[in-house]
Amino acid sequence: MTDLYTRETTLALLHEHTKTDSLRRHAYAVEAAMKAAAERTGNDPVYWSAVGLLHDFDYEMYPEAPDHPLKGAEVLRERGYPEEFVNTILSHASYTGVPRDSDCARWLFAVDELCGFCMACAMVQPDKKVTQVKVKSVRKKLKKKDFAAKVNREEIAEGAADLGLERDEIIGHVLQALVPVADDLGL
Repeated sequence: MTDLYTRETTLALLHEHTKTDSLRRHAYAVEAAMKAAAERTGNDPVYWSAVGLLHDFDYEMYPEAPDHPLKGAEVLRERGYPEEFVNTILSHASYTGVPRDSDCARWLFAVDELCGFCMACAMVQPDKKVTQVKVKSVRKKLKKKDFAAKVNREEIAEGAADLGLERDEIIGHVLQALVPVADDLGL
């Protein structure tokens, strides 16, 4: 395995391009969900973690579509990341037209929006702890369009369907993955 995928390397790249704590926390959450997904499916957790950590690293600098993630893809290529890695990251934004043709790409799409939503659910808990968030409460809040309104609920449903999982199962996966990194997430 190349050094491109180590946490030290990917974290340095994330921090070089992402300065806000909120976007960094989102990256840590998606990293954790991707690592758990890799372990669940027998894939490389280091590679999948790197995908999760870097999927939005360019967003702060290029928040408008299609610049994000296309500008980030250019940076990744310049840094020597292979096309498979770059395409996986590109595929998390449907408007790029890059197909989600790998398990890693499908999982990234499935957990991205859901990580943010589960973190929002934790923030409204009395103790702001992700350990207190239950699948049932996430499901209920998904029905409230004014709660975390920017989260794309259709993408959450589509992501679960692409994996052949029930929505509650993917919610449970994300919640469980966030618990070990709760301190890093401020939750």
